[in-house]
Amino acid sequence: MTAGADGPAPPRIVRFGEVDSTQDLAFTLAADGAGDMTVVIADSQRLGRGRRGRVWHDAPGASLLMSVLLRPRLDVAAWPTFSPTAAVAVATALARVAAIEARVKWPNDVLARGRKLAGILLESRIGAGVPTLVLGIGINLAQRVFPPPLAERATSLALETGATPDREQVLAAVLDELGRWREILERDGFAAVRERWLELADGRGERVTVDGVTGVIVDLDSDGALVLEDRGVRHRVIAGEVREEAAHAARG
Repeated sequence: MTAGADGPAPPRIVRFGEVDSTQDLAFTLAADGAGDMTVVIADSQRLGRGRRGRVWHDAPGASLLMSVLLRPRLDVAAWPTFSPTAAVAVATALARVAAIEARVKWPNDVLARGRKLAGILLESRIGAGVPTLVLGIGINLAQRVFPPPLAERATSLALETGATPDREQVLAAVLDELGRWREILERDGFAAVRERWLELADGRGERVTVDGVTGVIVDLDSDGALVLEDRGVRHRVIAGEVREEAAHAARG
């Protein structure tokens, strides 16, 4: 099933203070007929969530917390490719606006110096009514410290650049790059996005373990699955947590 033939609409931004979840609000707006590229922004979330049921932690006003309602012009089967597409868009936007070397980590993280700078959550509802895709993006902006155990694996634009970023400037850059890479995906297919993702991929060529599957990161498949190679055999991984093999062995 595809959306209409017209191109994506310009963003419509809906702003909130503290909310339970921008994802839930985006789905509610979708059910009420909100259009493509409706963007929900919040200062803080009480029940923000990440991938695999994790909680997204944020301090009020310290992060860019957004959910983007999409009415894709792609078959539903191709919707998972919006996750790496969004990762490329966010990494490109952050490199552009903050002059940092942003990398992507499968399946949904953006890193700086190996630490998590942003996370992406892709959720869909395909039941009754119009199939709906909501893309959640959380970016650490102004945090100077993180609580344990996040302190060892998280970072922010403020920590990376030494300056407090302008949230509106970051938002504009992210929406601009998201629109650009989405157009590439919907017009040309996943190949160009995949090529750029591989250029930005953290850990490419390294040996990792993902939920019991071990191998060297060599590729993304056409649906966004991670491809690992071990002794000449390739394995597709569709979900899981990437752990570097050295760190995995050290934890035993």
